Parts: sequence; structure tokens; C-alpha cells
Amino acid sequence: MDDNQKSLILKSSSQYPLPQGVKLSYGTAGFRADASILESTVFRAGILAALRSLKTQSLTGLMITASHNKVTDNGVKIADPSGGMLTQEWEPFADAIANSPTPQHFVQLIDEFMKKENIRFDGVRSAEILLGRDTRPSGESLLEAAKQGVYSIVGATATDMGILTTPQLHWMVRARNKDMKATELDYFVQLSSSFRFLVDLTPNQIKMSKTDGKLIVDGANGVGGEKLEVLKKMLNNMDIEVRNSGKEGVLNEGVGADYVQKEKVVPQGFHLKDVGIRCASLDGDADRLVYFSVQSNNTSKIDLVDGDKILSLFALFIKEQLSILKMEGDDHVDENYEARLGVVQTAYANGASTDYLKQLGLEVVFTPTGVKYLHEKAAEYDIGIYFEANGHGTILFSESFLSWLNARNNELSSKSKGLEQQKAVLRLLAVSNLINQAVGDALSGLLLVEAILQYKGWSIHDWSELYHDLPSRQLKVKVVDRTAVVTANAETVVVRPPLIQEAINVEVAKYPRGRSFIRPSGTEDVIRVYAEASIQAAADSLANSVATLADQFLGFGNSG
Repeated sequence: MDDNQKSLILKSSSQYPLPQGVKLSYGTAGFRADASILESTVFRAGILAALRSLKTQSLTGLMITASHNKVTDNGVKIADPSGGMLTQEWEPFADAIANSPTPQHFVQLIDEFMKKENIRFDGVRSAEILLGRDTRPSGESLLEAAKQGVYSIVGATATDMGILTTPQLHWMVRARNKDMKATELDYFVQLSSSFRFLVDLTPNQIKMSKTDGKLIVDGANGVGGEKLEVLKKMLNNMDIEVRNSGKEGVLNEGVGADYVQKEKVVPQGFHLKDVGIRCASLDGDADRLVYFSVQSNNTSKIDLVDGDKILSLFALFIKEQLSILKMEGDDHVDENYEARLGVVQTAYANGASTDYLKQLGLEVVFTPTGVKYLHEKAAEYDIGIYFEANGHGTILFSESFLSWLNARNNELSSKSKGLEQQKAVLRLLAVSNLINQAVGDALSGLLLVEAILQYKGWSIHDWSELYHDLPSRQLKVKVVDRTAVVTANAETVVVRPPLIQEAINVEVAKYPRGRSFIRPSGTEDVIRVYAEASIQAAADSLANSVATLADQFLGFGNSG
């Protein structure tokens, strides 16, 4: 790094000093904190995004959002050239520069990192970054800090894409790096046209009843509600009512997918007259989606249809299409191409969903908690589907499988028979265009759910009845040092300290359909306990027993 570049970073970073006592860590959600202390962090993230662009010689993205956090918080995350999250290898560097105490130390860190990573300024292309933000009031000034960070790198350019959902920005980065059109309008056109195409392939005999046709969506008073209002105008006949679109209420306050999924109650603005109508809830930056229906008695309780059930619906539909492709009477089943369909979950997935997926004959694999692990695993399959119970997930299609589908489509087009097979091919291709393959996207996920429910002729009740969740309970236990717990097998087994796993097994064996695990929190000195069993009282009792064990082995020994 030459002296001119060093002095440029020194000068600009001195305008964004690190507040006293602030220490941030780049996790799955990027950096998040109260918006008032984030300017220096976002400025430095702008430099980080530019360096990542130089290293990969590709366009990167920077999104300012705090997702389902309260409105006074904000955050920043980087989108890699694939449209996915920042590579894990760069997370320690992200932490180091965010917490660097002085401009001089900051410049030194960057200089050392650029040498180590062999990042040069004389590459074929300069750094190029797309910027986006959600609807939070603090977003505007933080976006300016991000721009100043990008401009601190010689030759770097930043394009402000305006107010977006997080998945829109990730989609744009992926599309631009594939040399595709990537404006917001292109995003809406791709989603709406592939949705219409998929719905047009619904068998004629299936028509939903009037109630089942209507959908009410809780927009979390955030950017998702705003964007859905635009998208629904492009969906012709679809009956969508958007509530909590941000015109009046407060972002994420008593609304949104995180609130609905955790509290299992209706969001604000929903009432008894919505009984029997299909409802959905987006989170603050529209990367999570859950469905629900209002219960008929006059409580605020709901019947929740969470990420596990969305995963099950998607897996069932894709498995059906793959089965049609292999139907008897097809004189050209490509024996060499057996599409590998994989379903990826974490240990937090309800055991009933895992059992259901396995009964369908699907390959179900587990990863540690965290979207980055799920996404990475799903990418190993021809079609990989992953979801967390909180409603974050997507479907990935391999390039080789999409090429095979396109070739198969051309082949079937030239024949008069194989009409059902061709429809199955076209449905799978439409799904690959509708679903956001960069990250979980509540808007594209919502449209895929709607298309599949129409295809099946199902109400939300039919869907909800696929299986019944096992009752579960989650607890937290304060510990002296969370790193004392080491897990294996996707966090389902404790390796250290010794003997605790055997003690957990003894407790689990006491309950029908019992299952329990413990894992260290990623953010605080607590151990998280998960337990499920055939009835709620048993799940509660098992969770308490395991929490007591965690306290005896690791805690302050205050359980008596």
C-alpha cells in the first residue's frame, strides 16, 4: 500500500473515531449494535467491502440493517460476490479492524492484511460495491459513513441502490457477477414472472376456495411490507392484503416473523375476524418468513406454520416433480443422472419434522447452528433445501443440474409424449428462478409457498396437518466459561466436559420421544438447553433436568 493510499485512509478514518468502550464482533448477522455507536464500524465495513472486491476482482455488497432488532439498533453486513455472506475466513479481520483503537493502528492492520492476502491495486478491475439500507431512520447517515469508507480506497466506486430488503441486495450482487440485469425492477420482474409461470402449470382440476385464495401479510412495519405492496401490483389476480407496512407502527414492535415465531401470538393489527384466513409474517428486513392462522376462540393464540413446515412443503413438492421425471413410459430416463436432493437442518429443527422428511425417503443432514453452515452444506447437492425453524432458508440448485434440466426440456419439447415430464422440468426451472439462491428471502419464499399450495389445492390447515410438532422447551444456564463446552455431531453431542453427555442420555431415556442437547451461546456466557418430548410437561421436565446438569458441571453450582 503506497503512502498516498495510507494518508487517504488515515485522513478519512480520523473523521470516524471509535467510541470509547465499544467492542463488536462480526457474526452471522454482521455487526449489530445501537445505531448511535455504529458510524466508525460502518465506515470501516466500507473499506472491508472494497478490499473484498479487490481480492475477488468481483463486485461486492454492503447492507445496512439490523433485521428483527428494535428500531434504535442498526448493523452492517457484507455480501460476497456469490451473493452469499462474507467468507468466514475474513471474519477475524473484520473484527480486528472494527475494534482497532487508532487510525494509525487501523492503517497498519490493513497494510499487513493486504500483504498477507496479496491484495493489489493494479488488478484488472477497481473495487465496486453496491450499497443498500432498510427503513430505519439511522440508515441514511450510516450509509454516508459506508460510502466514505469505500471512497478511502483508491479507485473504488459505490453505487447506492436505495432502500432494499437484505435479500434484494444479495440477489443484485449475485446477478451482477453473473452478468445479468440487476436493478430492483429486474428482481420484481423475475419473481413475478416465474411465479405466474409456476401457477400456470397448476393442474386444471385444482381450484382453491374463496377463503383459501386470500392471504394477509404482516410486514413487520419494515421494508418487506413496503416492497410487497410494489410486488403485488405485478401479480395480477393474487389477493394479498399487506398490514403493518410501516406507514404507522414501529418496526418490529409486536409485529414481524421473529415475534410471531417466538411468542406464538397474533401480531398487532390481526384479530378474530381473520379466523380461517391464511396469514404470513415477514421479519424486519424480509429475510425470514413464517405462516400462521388465527385460532377461533377469542385469545391471541395462533396456529404457527414455521420454517420447518415451509421446508417440508418445499421438499415434498420438489420430490414429487423429481418422481414425475422418472415416471414409467419415459423412453429416455437418463440413467446417469440421478438428482441428489438433500435437506439440511440444525439440531433445533423439531424432531417431528425430521421424522416426516425421513418418512418421505429424503436424505436429511444436520449442521451446527448458523445460516452459513446450512447454506454451505446445501450447496453440495443438485438440489439442497435448508431452513431454520425461525423461517430463514432457501433452495439451491447446482449449475450442472440446471444444465441437465434445460437439455431435458429441449429434448421433451421435440416430442409429442412426455407432457407430464416436461411440465415437471418446467416447474423445477421456474422454482430455480423464483427462489432467491443467494440467501433466504421472505418475498420469494412467500410466492413459492403460494404457488405450491395452489398446485396441491391445499388450505393452510391441510399444510399444517403434514405432521404435529413435538412439544419443546428452550432454557439458558449462566456459566463461568461457555468455551468449556465442546460439541460434536452438529452440536447434538457434548464431547467436553467428560461424563455430562452420559448424564444427559440417562435423563432423555426417561421420556417417550425424548431428545435434548446443550450448546454454548455464540454471544454470551450461557449454555443453551433444548428439550422435546411427547407432551409439554415432559419437555419442560427434561429441559429442567438437563439445565440442572449443565449448572452442576459448568455453572456457579447454584441449583442447590
